[in-house]
Amino acid sequence: MLTKDFDYHLPEELIAARPLAERSASRMMVVHKNSGIIEHRMFRDFPEYLRPDDLLVLNDTKVIPARVFSDDGKTELLCLDRLTPLDWRCLVRPGKRMKLGRSVTVGGITGTVTEVFENGDRLIHWDALVDLDQHGHLALPHYMGREDELSDRDRYQTVFAREEGAIAAPTAGLHFTPELLEKIHHTFLTLHVGVGTFRPVSVDNIADHVMHSERYVVSAETAEKVNAAARVVAVGTTVTRVLESLGRPLSEKRGETDIFIHPPYQFGVVGALLTNFHLPQSTLIMLVSAFAGQELVMEAYRQAVAERYRFFSYGDCMLLV
Repeated sequence: MLTKDFDYHLPEELIAARPLAERSASRMMVVHKNSGIIEHRMFRDFPEYLRPDDLLVLNDTKVIPARVFSDDGKTELLCLDRLTPLDWRCLVRPGKRMKLGRSVTVGGITGTVTEVFENGDRLIHWDALVDLDQHGHLALPHYMGREDELSDRDRYQTVFAREEGAIAAPTAGLHFTPELLEKIHHTFLTLHVGVGTFRPVSVDNIADHVMHSERYVVSAETAEKVNAAARVVAVGTTVTRVLESLGRPLSEKRGETDIFIHPPYQFGVVGALLTNFHLPQSTLIMLVSAFAGQELVMEAYRQAVAERYRFFSYGDCMLLV
């Protein structure tokens, strides 16, 4: 299939730059993949679509304020991975300032470039711990068109976030409240969402796209629950990628996945999927299309635009059953 097969027109005013006051107040489109029926509901109706023997699987990664600026304001660093507390793999702008051996200072702490990777990333070694809570910023997606604010520290984070390491939030989980989760049989895995989530597909044929890799952890308890579930309901594309990477029977595992799910992929673990609306021509809309069919998903997106749903990270959601 071609990348252009997953394109759609999105009016800019439908991009949600800020969250709703209440997490569970989002709208929810329900797409029935077998019948092709599309319903327009509210997220608080979500439990109505669950069966008694369903298992909800969520991603408990925690977003860190991974974006820092040098004390002189001339250099921006985005921490992609903390190899150790003092060694960070970073995306650096402007890169030409940060050649091998060059230094930068953040909050009085000096970081030195110890390696330059082929793709331009830098390995930075700090001479002391950098306080991200004080000096870091959330790397909000570019389409929000704004800098992060203090309120984002809470709202660009799921209520169940606990394992630090993500650059971006697993956005399908942002709609849940503790009260709602108490009523639903659920479990967690961890996948640290990286910057690759936002990288566009730049090839014409989707089969030529090279997928980014992301780290995950699946506990023995989660594996046991997934194996025993009659139907697995994945909350988000991140959960889906981990489960489909490992397949059934699941076992306790820690690793990385670079699985690229697109039509005509056949799902082996996930039986239903809750997700937000995704960017045109993105790997995420391709994953959703693999689950419910490209034609039905693109029709759902046309309806979402016509019904003026809110799009992307702080937007509304879609349930595919």
